Amino acid sequence: MQVPDMKLYRNMRAATACVVRRLTKGALVAWGLGLSGMAMAEAPAAVLPAYICAGCHGTGGNSNGPAIPTLAGASRDYIIKAMEDYQSDERVSTIMGRIAKGYSKEEIARIADFFSGQAFVPARGQKSNPELAGEGARLHDRYCEKCHAKGGSSPENDAGILAGQWTPYLKYTLADMLAGRSRMPQKMKKKLGTLYRKVGDAAVDQLLNYYAGSKPRGSGR
Repeated sequence: MQVPDMKLYRNMRAATACVVRRLTKGALVAWGLGLSGMAMAEAPAAVLPAYICAGCHGTGGNSNGPAIPTLAGASRDYIIKAMEDYQSDERVSTIMGRIAKGYSKEEIARIADFFSGQAFVPARGQKSNPELAGEGARLHDRYCEKCHAKGGSSPENDAGILAGQWTPYLKYTLADMLAGRSRMPQKMKKKLGTLYRKVGDAAVDQLLNYYAGSKPRGSGR
C-alpha cells in the first residue's frame, strides 16, 4: 500500500503543530479579551469550550485547512469517539492528544453537541480531476457508501463527512491508519483490504478526487 512521501508528511505535521500552537494561543487571548465576565456567565455552556477550538478549526467548526479538518456537521458520537481516541493515543496527532487529555467527558460532550449542530461548509478552492473523480464515485458507491452515505456527505453512521472535507487532511489521516499509527475501524479495514486487492494504490487518489469535487448533500444533525 502506497503512503504519501514521508519527508513531506513529517514537515507538514511539524508546520501544522506550529500553526496550531500559535492559533490556539491567539484564540485564547481573543476569547479572554472579547468576553466580559457577565458575557461568559450568560454564554451557553457548550459554546465556551468550542471558542478554543475555533483558533484552528475555524468559526463554527469550518476549517480554513488544509491539514486541519472541518468539524461542523459531524455527528455527536463521531466527535466524541475522535476525542476519546486522542486521549487514549489510539489516534496519532501533533497536538490534539495533549489538548484532548485536558477535557473531561462532560466538556467533550458539550463540544460535540455544539459542532454537530453547525452547518458544514465544503473546503474552498480544492481542485479535482474529473476523470479520477468519476472513477472515485464508482469506487465510493461500491466500497464506502454503506457507512459514508449520500456520497460521503452524510454524518449518519457516525463515520465522518468525507465530501467537501480538506483533501490533505483525508490523505494523511488515511496514511496514519494504513501505517498503523491510528486505529482503523474493523469494517473499514476489511473494505480497504478488498479495495486494494482489486484496484491497487490508484484507488485512494480516485476517491480523494471524488470527495474534493463533491457537493455535500447533507450536513448537521
